[in-house]
Amino acid sequence: MSIVEVKRLVKRYPSFELKEVSFGIEAGRITGFVGRNGAGKTTTIKSMFNLIHPDSGEVDCFGRPLIGNEKEIKKRIGYSTGTVNWYPRKKIVDIVRVVSRFYDTWDDGAYKKYLELFELDERKAPVELSEGMKVKFNLLLALSHKAEVLILDEPTSGLDPFSRNELLDIFTGLKNEGAAVFFSTHIISDIEKCADDIVYISKGKIVAAMPREEFAGRYSKEKESLEETMLRMERGDFDA
Repeated sequence: MSIVEVKRLVKRYPSFELKEVSFGIEAGRITGFVGRNGAGKTTTIKSMFNLIHPDSGEVDCFGRPLIGNEKEIKKRIGYSTGTVNWYPRKKIVDIVRVVSRFYDTWDDGAYKKYLELFELDERKAPVELSEGMKVKFNLLLALSHKAEVLILDEPTSGLDPFSRNELLDIFTGLKNEGAAVFFSTHIISDIEKCADDIVYISKGKIVAAMPREEFAGRYSKEKESLEETMLRMERGDFDA
């Protein structure tokens, strides 16, 4: 059973439409949300959080609708856009002191654990961090309040290959601890390295939502990589 259910989300703009987007996110699995830039990934994620209001559709989390239970549900979810929007010159320790007050599930032991794992110096300010360390800081905040679901919008974008691989390894570790990890990307190699499931969106419409092995078996030609498959599908060729 999915821990998050997205049901027929529609969002219309003058030049773009999200078209009845539906898929599920399961605990203990990594779901890669893939599509080219402008396909609708960020619009979907923001609609999932009610950061923008969809025209129709609904999102259920932990068996309850988001609307009407938003405060309780969001305490159990970690969200990151891949960049830090905190006060750039405030020390991490001061930011954490403020953020922790908003979560009755905040765990100082978990905070210290991930602070050490991510090799973050809490005496530094976000402005002093590399792009990769900023992503880790956002993850630190999410994991320290025991988020059961991580929803991440392009977390590896702009990172060097080493930092990307390190972050994907962290995702795998979190999955093994039972968390659900959902991350959007246009970097197909990241999906190949760690994703259990694929949600593929193109021009605002979900093309496929299934386990990665099933996706490859259904759509990939012989000896074709996942990236080659998706590039072909973007051209309108769906024949495996």
